[in-house]
Amino acid sequence: MKSLANKNILLGVTGGIAAYKSAEIVRSLKKTGSSVRVVMTKSAEEFITPLTLQALSGNKVSSELLDPETEAGMGHIELAKWADAILVAPATANTLAKLATGRGDDLLSSICLAFEGPISLAPAMNQAMWKDSRTEENINKLIDNKFNIYGPGSGEQACGDVGLGRMLEPEEIISSFSLLFEEGELINKNILITAGPTQEPIDPVRYITNKSSGKMGYSLAEAGLESGAKVTLISGPVNIEAPEGVHLVKVKTAEEMYMAVMHHVKNSDVFISSAAVADYKPQYYSKDKLKKSDKNIDISIGLTANQDILKSVSEITNKPYLVGFAAETSDLIKNAKIKLTNKGLDLIIANDVSNAEIGFDSDENEVMLINNDSEYLIKKEPKKKVASKIIKYISEQLLS
Repeated sequence: MKSLANKNILLGVTGGIAAYKSAEIVRSLKKTGSSVRVVMTKSAEEFITPLTLQALSGNKVSSELLDPETEAGMGHIELAKWADAILVAPATANTLAKLATGRGDDLLSSICLAFEGPISLAPAMNQAMWKDSRTEENINKLIDNKFNIYGPGSGEQACGDVGLGRMLEPEEIISSFSLLFEEGELINKNILITAGPTQEPIDPVRYITNKSSGKMGYSLAEAGLESGAKVTLISGPVNIEAPEGVHLVKVKTAEEMYMAVMHHVKNSDVFISSAAVADYKPQYYSKDKLKKSDKNIDISIGLTANQDILKSVSEITNKPYLVGFAAETSDLIKNAKIKLTNKGLDLIIANDVSNAEIGFDSDENEVMLINNDSEYLIKKEPKKKVASKIIKYISEQLLS
């Protein structure tokens, strides 16, 4: 089975007796390492409780089209952006009709209208309903619109009839669903990533740092794992849990990050420097806490330059494919190209941190990928999706 690890899967549950199997589908998806959110129709709640699916998925179950608890009441847009793929199981005849005709009168159908990725359906209904010419017409429309149809299977149904219409078993559905995701492009490759800020101590309680949250670097680590690579993540202090399967190396200072990078980079095929490394550190470190003077006078702190990690890696023999970031507030492309040349990089990823929607600590990003031959814009999306596109771009460069 191809990997579903670290994928965001939205499971739609509609109102049929087969909804009881949705619990097992959630369990199976979680075992693959997926993150699962469930959307239920009102009729589905008559067959299985939201609490059951919430407990199994670990996430709130959604059912309201206009939910005041979500930002601006636009929950369907948020969920459509979050998901990597949508699976509707069971998909009733009514649901098939809605999706085939483009209706959006409930949360699930609205999400499907707003979603730009793959949607898979596992039909479940009475054998007579499945054979009906209108259902057949709806299925053909869905297939023409690139929906994936899994089943149905044949056998005895809840009503006592025998024939086509049974929802496939959860393991059959998961097996087919996993085929949506390609085998990793970077299998057997080693990716080294730096993330987060560094802290340059002034005394035991004070330090110089920056606003970096580490979200982009950690998203890149997830995307690297999904690509099949072995990922080493060297991280400054952040409040993010590392993806399962990553080799995490925690550091604090720029010097510690430099030492860790130079140790691990020798075995790396790709080095992505997404950390916001402090360019300078205090010239002198006080072992004792600096006391505030009784007099109201200014205190000056002398600074000295830290070692340039990217530049150092670019100078080693048999260097890896080198990727840097340019966080700029003006002249984005111009400054990024200068850094691309000066640091000896293969690729630079430029982003405008003056824009709060895509700057430090934001959940979304918009970046320009620049090498010596071309420029490629990744428009504003959640950082996980941006990271996946960056990794895909890097894999294409390595394999070209």
